[in-house]
Amino acid sequence: MLIQLQNKSALVGGSTQGIGKAIAMQLAECGATVTVMARNEDKLKSVRDELSTAYGQKHKYLVADFSDFEGFREIIAAYFKTNTVDILVNNTNGPAAGAILEKKVADYQEAFNLLFKTVCCTTLEALKGMQEKSFGRIINVSSISVKEPLMHLALSNTIRTSLLSWSKTLATEVAHNNITVNTILTGYFDTERLNSLMHFQAENSKMEFADFRKITTEKVPMKRLGKPEEYAFLVAFLASDFAAYITGTNIPIDGGLLKSV
Repeated sequence: MLIQLQNKSALVGGSTQGIGKAIAMQLAECGATVTVMARNEDKLKSVRDELSTAYGQKHKYLVADFSDFEGFREIIAAYFKTNTVDILVNNTNGPAAGAILEKKVADYQEAFNLLFKTVCCTTLEALKGMQEKSFGRIINVSSISVKEPLMHLALSNTIRTSLLSWSKTLATEVAHNNITVNTILTGYFDTERLNSLMHFQAENSKMEFADFRKITTEKVPMKRLGKPEEYAFLVAFLASDFAAYITGTNIPIDGGLLKSV
């Protein structure tokens, strides 16, 4: 099975590092023209140049700060006035870690803006062009915590679950337009974000980081952390014609970590 995404355009959020960057690289390798999106322009330029050097298409970048929703909305609206995309990968940085009793109402509002409203805004703008072309692939990067809440991620647990329900509803409404909407439930991948969370947990547990990382890894049935490129392979498949009949799903990629059915 050879995935070919030539003549397809993609917008990938949070794509200067980790899973987001791996997704951008894999989509470009499959032939798509990619716009990478994040808040750091220097890093975006570097990733864009890396994509162009490696794969040859004329890739682009879009500077947008997910944590500033009003500014983000203006940037997204302006982008879609002159651009359409075939593939949208909704990936944002996560909210601050912490237990539920540590968080205030304002923290939930900030997390809602970050994890829900930015995705909703970007998706609704992208849908206009997708509906006109009768083709679209919307892929949400989420977390296994929507199935089994993690005690140190109260904000993420809550808001990502809301987005899951919204995405399922959307998938039903746009399926007749040949637009698919799928959500990937992310397990433990070897990224800066996971290392940051593990440092947080290790400090709270009064443990050495190396010891905590080892314990975390041992919880995974495959006894290792995922590689970002392994994640990107799944995204490329969902973006392809091979996945045309897959929509409204929540797909765990976690090395067998989830215990729920």
